[in-house]
Amino acid sequence: MEVRRVEPDDREWMAEAIASAFASTTIISRGNVHERTEELDGFVVENDGRPIGCALWVEIEGDGELVVLVTTYRGAGAGTALLEAVVEFARANTWKRLWLTTTNDNTDAIRMYQRDGWEWVAFHREAVTEARKLKPELPELGNHGIALRHEIVFEYPL
Repeated sequence: MEVRRVEPDDREWMAEAIASAFASTTIISRGNVHERTEELDGFVVENDGRPIGCALWVEIEGDGELVVLVTTYRGAGAGTALLEAVVEFARANTWKRLWLTTTNDNTDAIRMYQRDGWEWVAFHREAVTEARKLKPELPELGNHGIALRHEIVFEYPL
């Protein structure tokens, strides 16, 4: 597996992967709307020369929000490899804070984040319910048939 910076040729593949995972390329986190996320800066992970995941962020005044983490080949360590690359980038660029927001149904990712050293710092009850006002295509049921309702914020200690 190889992790590298996003290149222009990755944009179409990323748009498809993001839309498949999140119902569109628009992401809502803590009420903030991130449109056209496939245009954000980040990393791509490849397996045998084919992209299998991406991690994309927004830099905000010396902090970084990891807005998208998508892998299309689970169980290979792609998510962890992407998280490690983002943490290294954050440290190299002296970000003060690195965080991400996920949803209550994302149990596989929640397990990975905690295992990889991310700290659960906030729980926002009914945040996804509110986000549906901005993104009505969000489903009522998420992974494993869990009602998709809440947001959970993780930070990585830099």
